[in-house]
Amino acid sequence: MADHVFGGIKIRNLYKIFGPNGVSHIEAIKNGLTKTELNEKHGHVLGLCNINIEIPSGGIQVIMGLSGSGKSTLIRHINRLIDPTAGEVLVDGVDVVKMPEAELREFRRHQTAMVFQKFALLPHRTVLDNTIFGLEIQGIPRQKCRDTAMRWLERVGLKGFEDKYPNQLSGGMQQRVGLARALANDAPVLLMDEAYSALDPLIRTDMQTVLLDLQNEFKKTVVFITHDLDEALRLGDQIAILRDGEVIQQGTSQDIVLRPADEYVASFVKEVNRGRVVQVEAVMSPLRAKTELGGPAIFAGVTIEEAIRTLASVPEGDVTVVDASGKPLGTVTFRQLATAMVNSNNDSDRAAA
Repeated sequence: MADHVFGGIKIRNLYKIFGPNGVSHIEAIKNGLTKTELNEKHGHVLGLCNINIEIPSGGIQVIMGLSGSGKSTLIRHINRLIDPTAGEVLVDGVDVVKMPEAELREFRRHQTAMVFQKFALLPHRTVLDNTIFGLEIQGIPRQKCRDTAMRWLERVGLKGFEDKYPNQLSGGMQQRVGLARALANDAPVLLMDEAYSALDPLIRTDMQTVLLDLQNEFKKTVVFITHDLDEALRLGDQIAILRDGEVIQQGTSQDIVLRPADEYVASFVKEVNRGRVVQVEAVMSPLRAKTELGGPAIFAGVTIEEAIRTLASVPEGDVTVVDASGKPLGTVTFRQLATAMVNSNNDSDRAAA
């Protein structure tokens, strides 16, 4: 029997209005009532407004925005820690909003796992016992729980720390425990709510690398909340930017950086090092009929910065850009790459001015 293929997450027409009579204000919001007007006239708060996001299976979807944008409210709808006022949250084709209590409980245990900003470790339990906590709730035998937990603790770099308590660990190590606990449940969906925001910059970068390495192997469907654009650009296969409960723009890192939807997004990407984000396809020249191919080549998907390092030894002449199968897609020169990196940053400065 073939393994079930997880179908991803689809969020459709999702609204959340905080207050005793949220449903009664949905139509007014749809007809243009603003968040400020809703609060001033009716004493209700608009948390989410007509969210539509499709998250493919096996990728990292980053939700980013400033404090109060609705990003943490949104992620808590996926495992229904918050009930929506209207809309659908389809996980693997099933609407979480309509699940009865018993089914929801099973869904939370087996389909999703969550990593929190504040680690959420139990202080009286060891690293090992924190890691097996979710497995114990599922009624899995102790030895199997232990074997699974030890495997994941080793994967996140905590082998030898299983008998320590949370207060004996650094913040980064505590977050590794939280990640191991989430992964031990073997759920297809991993929800990470500002998971690295409390960490020092170097530890944060290290944890991002841990996540990317694990994701490259296990292909979870990850929803990652952050207010940090550099983190979003590094981690996200897709990025959605929220403001005041609404999606302002969604797309790849290329879309966000090269084609900001408005001045708000442009101000976010103003200081981004374009060379670390923009890929060679964005600046390459199309193939001409008489183009002579051969010599050095670089793969599509490589960033400008990586390509410049690769081509530093061949600063003159065309270099072929090829896809994963080796098919030529276009050509690029060292001069093109260097010019693109300088010009794109200047364009960004002008757009945000």
